[in-house]
Amino acid sequence: MVHPAAIEGWNPEDAGFWRLEGRRVAARNLGLSTLALVLAFAVWMLWSVVVVQLPAAGFRFSTNQLFWLTALPALSGATLRVLYAFAVPAFGGRRFTALATASLLLPTLGLAWAVQDPVTPYEAFVALALLAGLGGGHFASTMAHVSAFYPRRSLGWALGLAGGLGNLGVPLAQAVVPLAVGVSLLGGAPQLAGGTPLWLHNAGWVWVPAIVAVALACWFGLDDLAHTRGRFSEQALVIARRHNWLLSWLYLGSFGSFIGWAAALPLLLQSRLPEADPLLWVWAGPLLGAVLRPAGGLLADRFGAARITLLAFTTLLAATVLLILTLGQGTAGVALPVFVPAAMVLFAAAGIGSSSVLKMISLAYAAEHHQRQLRGDESADEAASRSLREAGATLGFASAVGAYGGFVIPKALGTAIAFGSGPAPALLLFALFYLSCIAVTGWHYGRRAAATPC
Repeated sequence: MVHPAAIEGWNPEDAGFWRLEGRRVAARNLGLSTLALVLAFAVWMLWSVVVVQLPAAGFRFSTNQLFWLTALPALSGATLRVLYAFAVPAFGGRRFTALATASLLLPTLGLAWAVQDPVTPYEAFVALALLAGLGGGHFASTMAHVSAFYPRRSLGWALGLAGGLGNLGVPLAQAVVPLAVGVSLLGGAPQLAGGTPLWLHNAGWVWVPAIVAVALACWFGLDDLAHTRGRFSEQALVIARRHNWLLSWLYLGSFGSFIGWAAALPLLLQSRLPEADPLLWVWAGPLLGAVLRPAGGLLADRFGAARITLLAFTTLLAATVLLILTLGQGTAGVALPVFVPAAMVLFAAAGIGSSSVLKMISLAYAAEHHQRQLRGDESADEAASRSLREAGATLGFASAVGAYGGFVIPKALGTAIAFGSGPAPALLLFALFYLSCIAVTGWHYGRRAAATPC
């Protein structure tokens, strides 16, 4: 049954409709959805900052346990994205976005409770880190919701803007939390970190007013589109599509690199440079990747999505090789003058590549269903409708696969360090993975003779 607020007859490809009505409605949905996504990413990445503060607050966890806490939100968030990917067609983007935003109160209030007592068991922190994955699931439903409002000619820009601004939640969390825990916002007893008071519970409380406000704004300000509503079985057809798996692999390499390094970098640098305070500048890399993500969409629209994706993965490979050379072996330190530029380049390439891969998803399904229309297997309306629904489902599914990078990267680095060999073995595996992404992009989508060139 279609929700009463659902808009009928939405056709952004019609230039007249888009100019008179479509652009205004789409912009409102893009703006509110992106605002919710910023908060979701901030909550998702809270533990990447909080774990650095836990030892000073009196929590006696090992380095490997701390790496687990940075990795678990990505594990649960990636898994939730599989469900969130199908939520918009099933429930409608307005209602689901509002309720999903409200659910962020669970991990934030839980964190505020847990960090006030150093005897809180590690198992409680594990549960709360998994709950933070509620923020990670948001991206899948947001991409599916936004993609339905925009014409194909500007879809790369719209998805890049939503994803890029949404990704700003990562540096926002890494910049705001260190400031919030240094002052008494709501009272409460502080922890003493080397004689300096630390209100670690503020890391959760600081987000609560914004979560409530944005959830209400989404409930009253977003729209549903009637033609995006569909049964789960219709969306689940993408599981059998070749594009679904190939493009999910590429999104794991692009967005997975962004979110994985954003989660791992603060703790990695603290473990390699104990005397340094990585929270003073690690937010700069995620900020650069987020800011450049809309540029990736524009470049994909202008020069071709597959071409920009190939460039992004080649750059990721080169940056990873530099990281191998600068992070050292065993317990050696970090060559910061080379490491910092290499990390910035990595985040920039990951941000740009994330948008270009999303553009490839819409192009691949449009080309495939156009071919079916030419063969007479589908009418023009069927081809357009199925292309939109399947691309939306793959956007969600690929975002779920990509989010596992937030688990794999910190956990691989933590395991390599725990074995005493330093991060180099994990980085070598990442480099080989980028080689596979270059091969998949070039062969299936970048060649002139490819069945579905993008």
